[in-house]
Amino acid sequence: MTTLQPPAAAGPRPAPPPVRRDRPSWKGWGFIGPFAAVFALVFLAPIAYSIYLSLFRDQLIGGTTFVGFDNYQQALKDELFWASLGRVALFLVIQVPIMLGIALLVALALDSGRLYGKSFFRITIFLPYAVPAVVATLMWGFMYGTKYGLVGDFNSAFGWSLPDPLSADLVLASIGNIVTWEFVGYNMLIFYSALRVVPHSLYEAAEIDGASQWRVITAIKLPAIRGALVIATIFSIIGSFQLFNEPSILRPLARNAITTDYTPNFYTYSLSFSGQQHNYSATVAIIMGLITMVVAYVVQLRGMRKGA
Repeated sequence: MTTLQPPAAAGPRPAPPPVRRDRPSWKGWGFIGPFAAVFALVFLAPIAYSIYLSLFRDQLIGGTTFVGFDNYQQALKDELFWASLGRVALFLVIQVPIMLGIALLVALALDSGRLYGKSFFRITIFLPYAVPAVVATLMWGFMYGTKYGLVGDFNSAFGWSLPDPLSADLVLASIGNIVTWEFVGYNMLIFYSALRVVPHSLYEAAEIDGASQWRVITAIKLPAIRGALVIATIFSIIGSFQLFNEPSILRPLARNAITTDYTPNFYTYSLSFSGQQHNYSATVAIIMGLITMVVAYVVQLRGMRKGA
């Protein structure tokens, strides 16, 4: 009869090899260093300098003095600033949906495959975006002229009395028409590019289920390009708050309608270069930057929220 012997006691386990600590590598910083330097130079440094300027004020006695947040309090009570902000807010609410709606319709038409000469129409609609903003504004400004422009020629040729597009009541709509003409093609390209990457299997499944074209658009295409819609909306909001080129170029043609405080950016430019109020101009610019950032962030949260 054999007896089971208890297992021999295990000896002490050998100590694990020491962990090798590699020296930190700085190679990654060599790749991002040039970008970080340029980013700090052209983005962070101007913002920091603007904040610095906004805390001072040039006074008749004493020169440049530190005033803290007095410039911000003055800006929040500035009726000219709030009037210009209300003007671009109205411009945003009306012009941006119209522009994006036209761009979306064109993109859907190009993606449908039922439009002949698709390449021609795509290039033709995008072409105005290639025209510099200064040239486009001057071109439309002279067409708007009631004396020597296209509107004046129509009035003379047909005996019409078309309203002046550069009058105080219509100049904002005229600027909106110029901006829409310029940027419909740009936004169309964003939407069209997003539509081209939608899987065709979704369309085939919808066709098998007997879905109509309208159902395909609302249930497949629009949800699939929601990210592109949000991006284009954010870009358009930023562009609306930065409205400057069109009113500044049209002002010589419509001095009674477009004042130097017509938009916040135009107001900032006039304060700095015409009024020599660099500190207050920096304050207005910072406030506008914060407003733009908040509005764009809210739109992004709302647009990318699930179920939105």
